[in-house]
Amino acid sequence: RPARDQRQDRLERRGWIQPQVNIVESQEGYVLEAEMPGVAKDGLEVLLEGNELTIIGRRSAETGEAQLLYRESSDRDYRRTFELDPAIDTGRINARMENGILFLELPKSEKVKPRKITVE
Repeated sequence: RPARDQRQDRLERRGWIQPQVNIVESQEGYVLEAEMPGVAKDGLEVLLEGNELTIIGRRSAETGEAQLLYRESSDRDYRRTFELDPAIDTGRINARMENGILFLELPKSEKVKPRKITVE
């Protein structure tokens, strides 16, 4: 069984679920899109420790005075950790939340970007 599945099993036992993620690469860097429906901007944490990036999204499960009669969606919070490539400029990472999707811009270091050298 792959290590990734074992990590997911441990997270689920602790009450966390992994958000679904898309990662797109361009010459400038990467964009990581994490789906976290039900998470507001103030319920997000993006932590960088060494080369590990962890995203945490806490869902608000308030129903007010109403009684919940039926639920199909999970009420667990989100958590996922990624090991970053050393080519990422961690000092320039940006994050924004739009419509339940966290967008993380992970720019490449200038050292690893392709560049054209002029011949004299």
